[in-house]
Amino acid sequence: MRTGLRIALLGPLRAWRDGTPLDLGPVRRQSVLAALLLRADIRVSHEQLIDDLWDERPPGTGRKVLPSHIHPLRKALDGAGSGPAESVIRSGKGWYCFTGRGVRLDVSELDVRAVEAQTAKASGDAATAVDRYTEALALFRGEPLTGLPGQRAQAERRRLLERRLSLRLERLECLVLLGRSAETLDELAALSASDPLDESVLALHMRALYAGGRQAEALSAYERLRIRLRDELGVDPGPAARRMYEAVLNQDDDRLVVPAAERASALGTRPRSRPPVNELPGDGGSLFGREDELALLTAPAAPGSVSIVTVDGPAGVGKSALVVRAAREIGADYPDGCLYVDLRAHSTRRRQSPEQALQHLLRSLGAARGELPSDLDELTSVWRAETSRSRLLLVLDDALDAGQVRPLLPAGAGSRVLVAGRRRLAGLDADHRLTLEPLGPGDAASLLTHIVGQERAGREPEATRELAGLCDGLPLALRIAGSRLQNRGAWTVEYLVGRMAGDEHLLGELAAGDRSVESAFRLSYDQLTPEQQRAFRALGLTPTVEFDLLTPVAMLDGPRHATERVLEDLVDASLLQQPRPGRYRLHDLVRVHARRLAQAVPAEAAPARSAALDLHLGAARLASDWGPAGFPTGPRPTATPFTRWEEAEAWLDAAGGELVDVVGHAAALGAADHACWIAEALCDYFVRQGRYHECRTALEIALAHVDGATDRRMPAALRNCLGYTLLHERRYTQARSLLTEALDLARRHPDPHEEARTLTGFGALALSLGEGEQAIVQATAAVELADRLSSHWVASMAGVILGLAHYFEGRDEEALTCFAGALTHAERDGRPRMLGRPLSCAADVHLRLGRHHEAKLLLHRAVDLVQQGGDAFLSVRSLTRLGTAEEGVGNPDVAIALHRQALFLQRQLLSPLTEPSYAWLEMDIRSRLASACLTAGRMREAHEQFRTVLAVHSTRVRRHRRPG
Repeated sequence: MRTGLRIALLGPLRAWRDGTPLDLGPVRRQSVLAALLLRADIRVSHEQLIDDLWDERPPGTGRKVLPSHIHPLRKALDGAGSGPAESVIRSGKGWYCFTGRGVRLDVSELDVRAVEAQTAKASGDAATAVDRYTEALALFRGEPLTGLPGQRAQAERRRLLERRLSLRLERLECLVLLGRSAETLDELAALSASDPLDESVLALHMRALYAGGRQAEALSAYERLRIRLRDELGVDPGPAARRMYEAVLNQDDDRLVVPAAERASALGTRPRSRPPVNELPGDGGSLFGREDELALLTAPAAPGSVSIVTVDGPAGVGKSALVVRAAREIGADYPDGCLYVDLRAHSTRRRQSPEQALQHLLRSLGAARGELPSDLDELTSVWRAETSRSRLLLVLDDALDAGQVRPLLPAGAGSRVLVAGRRRLAGLDADHRLTLEPLGPGDAASLLTHIVGQERAGREPEATRELAGLCDGLPLALRIAGSRLQNRGAWTVEYLVGRMAGDEHLLGELAAGDRSVESAFRLSYDQLTPEQQRAFRALGLTPTVEFDLLTPVAMLDGPRHATERVLEDLVDASLLQQPRPGRYRLHDLVRVHARRLAQAVPAEAAPARSAALDLHLGAARLASDWGPAGFPTGPRPTATPFTRWEEAEAWLDAAGGELVDVVGHAAALGAADHACWIAEALCDYFVRQGRYHECRTALEIALAHVDGATDRRMPAALRNCLGYTLLHERRYTQARSLLTEALDLARRHPDPHEEARTLTGFGALALSLGEGEQAIVQATAAVELADRLSSHWVASMAGVILGLAHYFEGRDEEALTCFAGALTHAERDGRPRMLGRPLSCAADVHLRLGRHHEAKLLLHRAVDLVQQGGDAFLSVRSLTRLGTAEEGVGNPDVAIALHRQALFLQRQLLSPLTEPSYAWLEMDIRSRLASACLTAGRMREAHEQFRTVLAVHSTRVRRHRRPG
């Protein structure tokens, strides 16, 4: 019997029976035990154990060494009179397994305390959370697995230390919420000193300092971090640290020092209210000659309706500057936010469709997480419902026609819409229409005088008026020409007039009389140094409208600091915009000029384009869970600015909806291979975030150009990716068609890698359609082929599908074997999401067999892993199953808390508009919650949950029966 056996890993490996220490032998023997404990209740092959212990460099004796360690471990750990069937370490042909039933592991206790703390925190009970976090941290007795060798032990040691830091920070945050910030300062200062570049520590330290009335010290701490990051890494603080800095700077008490009770109320009710959004771009400076137009735009509107004002006029006339200035002046009158959308009717980039604009607007208001509908009618309905009770100010810039604008109109009475575009929108019912003309000679000269200074313009009044005339009254041209004079004190106005008059290069679509904006752009470019000119040309070739420093660094192939300095020079020269710290973009008109200049130097342009595309390809492949074997063709990995997949994913996140445009950009350039490679690499990233529409769009663009690709794997690969995406959307007929085409291609032009992926897809399809035996056939073939190819992602995915097929057929032991194999493959790349999936699925088997303790151990690990990987659906699914396991071991109250936390996370992280399994998941959670309530004797709560399950089911049935 194993009663009283306790094992600790959160420090030196130790074991006790009924309080008496046990001798675990030398370090290598302890390593064997640790390797089994870290996979408790999972069969571990001899090969995997040897790899864990000797880092794939085993001694010549190999497997013969293992029994010499296993036998004394059994003797030490097993109770008196225990036979082989009762041993804590079971064995079979080629495997060992540590069985966790009846054994107290400190890592399991850590998981329990952490979940209890997080549940209390989520419900607003910060005081209880502090107690549970304190108990969890007390389990650490030093460095976990102290002194144990091997990469496996080192990786687990690093993970547990990171978790300890995370728990410390969460505990300290709860103390701040309780108004006990003074208790946190010493510990936070020590944490900051030990890792001065950790931005999460800095953010909490700033918050605690502010809560203690030390705002200046909080701002100073941020500045020290900013300088250190710039000097040591050449980067700026990340978005979380910057948001904390802005909150402290603006004394945002609601965010920084809201009492815990108020936070609990907010969490419990999940209100619709949200802080107002302000997306208005920066003010463009002084306006000249626009007083009447500004008065019209800012005049009070008639109550009870949506007010619409349109502004039209030629390019460069100042429409955007005018509507933004008007919006800033009246923004305070619109409590629900000021939104801005550039519709890009005349952009060098792809025009914003109404669907894209609505998705942006809904995300800005926080209306949904993940994927949104792609159908225009559905999006319009969601938008109008979301804005029906809001009073918004909406600025729509560079609109094409009324059809592009109508779906974007908010529904809330009292809202106002300012629309700017080159065309007069006659088809739009507007309250006022304003046609903006170029500035008259007097106002143009006044604007120029304002820029260059009264003294300088006064010395050459005729030349100043002539320069204003050459700019044809266009504010954009006047400002660019004036900035050149500002930056070149030795120039006379007359000299600049001569240079402008001699430039005959025109932008035909922007012609205004016999002059154009091109002349002003060319002047700005001519005054740059050769280094700045090369950078400016390269920026015209960037695949996204907005970019950070990494893209030009890659395109220019130069030092980071030097590139940043050049970009800042271009910002000063008014050729580059900086919408927010660390992000850049070219004005659309300037981009045209830069691209034309780049095209004149083709030997320079080609490598710059390729470098930008390679950067996006490298980031997408690194962020993908597929791992190196998932991309057997295409460029091999080269030097990259990203050291971890999390960094690559965050960089892709910053690009937002422009990632699809990167694929389109490559295709438009004739770089068909890059278009295909990038679309393929983005597939896993898009799918795991639920961004199915963007994924399909990127793949369809690439497929349209696949015939031009030299990589002959791409026709099958892209079809596999598209089929994979459609499976997640439950579009099974389309998925089958694409997978059939992919399999034919993979076998006609032998490509075993794509054949393995296709077989995995067919297995998933059969499983989804309830064809269990067919799923087993396909997934078995996929696993065998992937094993031969060492394609671990495919082998792991196919192994999970095979395990689920056996599980649904009632073959529990076969299912567990499959999930164990899938886990072994997932460990090769170590991606949290891939590790968490087979653990969560294996737990389902144990739950069905009544092995609740085993399921609990697996689910604690799975929840931690999938939360690290950012998989919202799998996180919620695993959390509610953990609740069922807790109920099974006699903890119904803990189970109820876990189910409620799962419901809360489902509402926070998933959307019924975008997640096909949303209703099924809600019914599953509520059914499990009802069962836990019955066990706890809470009959009324159980009855209410069952009623809700039936209501959700009825709604789902009605929706599926709806015509069309």
